[in-house]
This record gives sequence, structure tokens and C-alpha cells, in this order.
Amino acid sequence: MPSLPHAGRDAVSASPISSGNVRCLDLTDFDAVRRAFCDDQPQLIIHCAAVSTLAEAQANPDLARRVNVDVTALLAGLAADIPFVFFSSDLVFDGRKGNYAEADAVNPIHLYGETKAAAEQIILRNPLHTVVRTSLNGGTSRAGNRGFNEKLRLAWQAGQMINLFTDEFRCPIFAGETSRAVWELVNQKRTGLFHVAGAEKLSRWQIGQLLAARWPQLNTKITPGTAKNFSGPPRALDTSLNITKIQKILSVPLPGLGEWLAANPNEKF
Repeated sequence: MPSLPHAGRDAVSASPISSGNVRCLDLTDFDAVRRAFCDDQPQLIIHCAAVSTLAEAQANPDLARRVNVDVTALLAGLAADIPFVFFSSDLVFDGRKGNYAEADAVNPIHLYGETKAAAEQIILRNPLHTVVRTSLNGGTSRAGNRGFNEKLRLAWQAGQMINLFTDEFRCPIFAGETSRAVWELVNQKRTGLFHVAGAEKLSRWQIGQLLAARWPQLNTKITPGTAKNFSGPPRALDTSLNITKIQKILSVPLPGLGEWLAANPNEKF
């Protein structure tokens, strides 16, 4: 079951997979995307590519809108008659209450969240298509610096002191668990909106503590801080996701990050 694109290497590229061959594609080159779609005739599209950080979206608003919204609209149109899975974010919420369910109204407080919310609306117009809202995903990326765990590891390896917020909460998850859940949705032909995230709400500070314990060989340096003193883009403080809907569907429930780390001590993370 080939997909176009399967996984974005950065904000504007992705890897169409057809008959075992992988090639890079600039998603902002709409003509090239259309040609690739016609050539590959995919049966499924899993769309992961995005301008995916708050700072990058704020610094490059035109690019963020083109990649996160316009590219998504293009791909959704090409995939009008086939399954399409779009990765969205818990940051479509304002973070005022936490434990957000799929039925809760979105209310983004920054440009990145706005682009994701706009893209969701495009996808959900088609009953064949699926939106997967997720949270912080960790694991091993091609570049070695994409996962939240990789960013912390690199900082600690460089001897940096990391200030981690005690008042900002997410539901971190191992990316392999996210992939498993998505493939189950695809195989069960489930469409619509689903929250796919870790089963445990954790602060940034708690996440750092878990990873520091995971890597005792590193000279980990962390200090607690508060998002209220952050000088960058506005931050949604509690975007924890309610995953009851997806848990009822999956053959194996999604674990919390702490549970997953304890159960997989030898997994590279």
C-alpha cells in the first residue's frame, strides 16, 4: 500500500514510496506533486510534513501557511477518492482546561495552531479522510534532532543547562506507538477525527526527569521554570488530550511515556 507522502524529512519535503523506491519531493512545488501523484497512483496518503515549531511558524508565516494549509489542501484534493491521514496537533487548543476530547472546540493562540486548525477543516470535509491529533512524539529520526527526546539529549551532550516548565502539560508518546495506532485506523477503515497521544499527562519538567533517569551516563542538567516567564510566542499551558475514543478501538491501548520507557528499557530512545 504505497503512500504519498509517508514521512516528511523537513517542512517542505516528503518521501513518496512506490514499489520499494524512496525519493524526495518538494511539496511546495505543486506541479511536481501532481505529477508524482499521477505517476504513483497511491492507494493511501499519510501526510506528516509540516512547519512544525511555534518559532519557525512565527518567523516564516507565509511558508507556514503554504506548507501547513495549502499543501494539505492540494494533497487532500488529489486524494479525494482514497484514504488520507493528516497529522494535526494538540496545539489547536488554547490550553486553558486540558484533557481535550475530539468534540471540544479548537481555539489556537498562535499561528502554528491556526494553520493546523485550518487544515483540519479541509480534511474533515471528506468522509474518506482522517485527522490524527497528536502530542509530543519521541523516537529516532533520520536527522537525529526531530524528536523531543533527541533535542534534550543533544543539549545535555553539549553540557547545556535546560530550563523545563513545570506548568506546561502535554501527553508525550513514542512515535512507534503513534505509527501503530495510525495503521490500525487505516486497516479498520476508520475515518474522522482521533486523538493519538500518550496515556499520561506530564509537564515538561516531568518529561525531563524521566529522560534524565533513562540516560544516567549523561551529565543531565535541568532546572524547573515557568512558561509564564517565557518571552517567545504565546504558549498553551495544558493541551493534554483525552484518548478514550482511540483506546476503545486499538488492539493494544496506548501507554503513557513513563509506562513505555519502563517496559522498553533497551529500545533506542
